[in-house]
Amino acid sequence: QVQVIESGGGLVQAGGSLRLSCKPSGRALNLLAMGWFRRPPGKEREFVAAISGNSGVTLYAESLKGRVSISRDLAKETVYLQLNSVQPEDTAIYYCTADARPFGMPVQREIEYDYWGRGIQVTVSS
Repeated sequence: QVQVIESGGGLVQAGGSLRLSCKPSGRALNLLAMGWFRRPPGKEREFVAAISGNSGVTLYAESLKGRVSISRDLAKETVYLQLNSVQPEDTAIYYCTADARPFGMPVQREIEYDYWGRGIQVTVSS
């Protein structure tokens, strides 16, 4: 069983940056495909970024390309999400997710992921 715990949310000023961390337990990070999703108020949950297990290949939502970055530190068994130039529309609950799929390309469909964190609130003030 894999557990996923997010950290780092809170209040961010518009124009600033946010950095979230995610630490899965139960399996080595290089054996997990990891992803970030978010749910804005009143909207469906949407894909943000993903990184594959074995190769570390990344995938980003088209609407966020240029502002978003997903990375990982295998020594710390932690995945990071960085979002720059944030705006109020980036306000959302951000979810980290994992799947026990070490090989293959990163994916953006929710159904591909088996393990989800509880989510962490990020609020961008204007």
